[in-house]
Amino acid sequence: MTARPTQSTSSLFKPLANAEAPVDIWFNDAPLRVPGGRSVAAALLAAGVARFRSTPVSGAPRAPYCMMGACFECLVEIDGVPARQSCMVEVRDGMRIRSQEGARDLPPELMQDATPAATQNAPALENADGR
Repeated sequence: MTARPTQSTSSLFKPLANAEAPVDIWFNDAPLRVPGGRSVAAALLAAGVARFRSTPVSGAPRAPYCMMGACFECLVEIDGVPARQSCMVEVRDGMRIRSQEGARDLPPELMQDATPAATQNAPALENADGR
């Protein structure tokens, strides 16, 4: 069996002639200059990002699939808000984007609203990372 060559994403995404000015964002604490005027997912793909999140059970890598908000494969954390569909959010200058690793954490307000009586027989609230 021969190994199949990996395909480069650089040839798949070409800039548009009338593209908006590039914007500066952060992805996993690394600065990126990406095309403006498009979704976060499209901008990250154009910058060469291939892994957006990992699955909660196996940790398998995932990236955008449908680019229209139906599949949820493009989930990332945007400006501190987890589980955002990157294909549905327009990229803006200064955004801080992080890969979503496993299941998202529960928002603090949900944890505060849980009463001892309601949680007494409930399983522990944690994500796949045990947090």
